[in-house]
Amino acid sequence: MSEFFKGIGKIQYEGPESKNPLAFKYYNPDEVVFGKPMKEHLRFAVAYWHTFQARGADMFGAGTAQRPWDHITDPMDLALAKVDANFEFCEKLGVPFFCFHDRDIAPEADTLQETNKRLDKVVEKIKDRMKDSEVKLLWGTTNAFSHPRFAHGASTSCHADVFAYAASQVKKAMEITKELGGQNYVFWGGREGYETLLNTDMKLELDNLARFLQMAVDYAKEIGFTGQLLIEPKPKEPTKHQYDFDAATVIGFLKSYGLDPYFKLNIEANHATLAMHTFQHDLRVARINNMLGSIDANQGDMLLGWDTDQFPTNLYDTTLAMYEVLMAGGFTTGGLNFDAKVRRVSFEPVDLFYGHIAGMDSFARGLKVAARLIEDRVFEDFIAKRYASYTTGIGKDIVEGKVGFKELEAYTLKNGEPKLESGRQEMLEAIFNQYLLETK
Repeated sequence: MSEFFKGIGKIQYEGPESKNPLAFKYYNPDEVVFGKPMKEHLRFAVAYWHTFQARGADMFGAGTAQRPWDHITDPMDLALAKVDANFEFCEKLGVPFFCFHDRDIAPEADTLQETNKRLDKVVEKIKDRMKDSEVKLLWGTTNAFSHPRFAHGASTSCHADVFAYAASQVKKAMEITKELGGQNYVFWGGREGYETLLNTDMKLELDNLARFLQMAVDYAKEIGFTGQLLIEPKPKEPTKHQYDFDAATVIGFLKSYGLDPYFKLNIEANHATLAMHTFQHDLRVARINNMLGSIDANQGDMLLGWDTDQFPTNLYDTTLAMYEVLMAGGFTTGGLNFDAKVRRVSFEPVDLFYGHIAGMDSFARGLKVAARLIEDRVFEDFIAKRYASYTTGIGKDIVEGKVGFKELEAYTLKNGEPKLESGRQEMLEAIFNQYLLETK
């Protein structure tokens, strides 16, 4: 078996004082935080598409990536070699999971039958590698957006034949995810949206999307797939109006069609910011609705208006993300998948390690700070005090449904103008910074 990442050994924890770029400064997998080891809190995963498929291309230039498998020209030989590269990379990095789209792991052929045969061959190779490895599949999904057949969408396409093709593709992807022991299956709409209502039957498209998801629920039960079904919200890009715009939109859609018992959400940081939310906002929306399932860990560039999928290095965001995860009780089947790619100018193989190390350290640091904030009840006690008026008197009556407009009018006429208290935003932000900057 070939070694692809030569000269790079197992990445070790060396602590904050280390100057070694190929070492963890904050991610110490066995360190106990908030009652369990870091590795169990964080459940990191490598994204197959960015790490092994991305070539560093953009709309203005060809790919720059230099990869140790570039000499392999046969598509299937290349696909099989990347399986070995994936396991080597994950094992050297100490990442316990990976994620893939069906078309990441095997190239598409001229027919669905031949494509499925290719998938089966690669899946057998993955299963073989899993026998001697602790690396597992966090989730699988379907690429029903890249091929020209999906120009009008997949389950929301105006062509029933495309709906049928997408269903066939998802069927196979769910089967191989189950075969590989995947703990979740993700639905990302990709092109499930529209450019203009002048040619769109929105009601039919939304109904068909719901029909498609119900078919997936039914088929998961039929084949005995017990993993969590996840939906990943994303606004605009590539279509102007995406049906899965943000967490609140997806939850509302699921509830309106009675699908909410079967799905949770896979929240991506860069998608949240494209929807003009903070990462924490979409995580909070999912959490308070008991629908936070997993996370695509990345960040965007606030000066660019598209999905840049950068490795997460913003400690403010990683801390608040882990705050939401811990407040939700932690991951069950989900984890932190690095849906992130190195920059076009970071084209050497070692840069893949640098990017992942930076992201893992950022979330490890965020985990420790979030744990201390929760243990010290920094925000929770302030919030409880701020809303204390709803625990007694008229506020308690409002919460318990004992009053209506007439009673509230009488209360206001008797008590006069309300007296407000400051929200102390700047004070809380300063306290948050203090926790971030602590060295322990």
